[in-house]
Amino acid sequence: MKKMSSSQTLSRGIRVLEIVADSTVNLTIAEIAAELDVHRSIAYRILRTLEEHRLLSRDDAGRIRTASGLAVLARSVQRDLQTAAMPELTKLANELSMTAFIAVWEHDMCTTLQSVEPLHSHRAIVHRPGSVHGMDIGAPGIAIQSKYTRSQWEAMQTGIEYREPARTARIEGYATSEDEVIQGVTAIAVPISHSGPTPAAIAVVFATSTVGDRERIIRALKEAAINIGDELD
Repeated sequence: MKKMSSSQTLSRGIRVLEIVADSTVNLTIAEIAAELDVHRSIAYRILRTLEEHRLLSRDDAGRIRTASGLAVLARSVQRDLQTAAMPELTKLANELSMTAFIAVWEHDMCTTLQSVEPLHSHRAIVHRPGSVHGMDIGAPGIAIQSKYTRSQWEAMQTGIEYREPARTARIEGYATSEDEVIQGVTAIAVPISHSGPTPAAIAVVFATSTVGDRERIIRALKEAAINIGDELD
């Protein structure tokens, strides 16, 4: 059997973390191996290493889930932003009975930096820190783009297309997406204005069928974004 290079092993280990963090359910080793397109034995060795470092663990059924080590690492990332955002996320989650989160633009991806689920709701959509998707889908990506004009965005040569809804979001102060990341799920996001180096947005996610009037949600998100921006500046 051909031995994996150190860089290939590292890349696959990082990819496993991304797969597990992005999944809405705990995965089996076989499912992770399939996602990686590798033999189950290779996936097992990678998982064992990640378990030893407390980055992943297993539930009672032996399925793979994120572990406390990831939270420790996450706390050191964008610490000021996370500190400023936590009270607002907690308030949003519990007042709206929805999962609230902060998303940041990193390279060509939109990454969930921090999230809070409501305390007394079992219907909230799970959205874990570390979840990633392209900037070309989802309300947070639109909200982040809305901080720029089309010409400013294109001048940065990001390689990411400027989405037309970003212009509307510049006017209205918020972005919405439905069915783009998960079928039947809506996200609403508002950009955070701050002097930090990482563009960010605050958002909530919910089952589309559960909400009629969205004005209360939009007002709450805009207020939270202002409070976070004021705290950071």
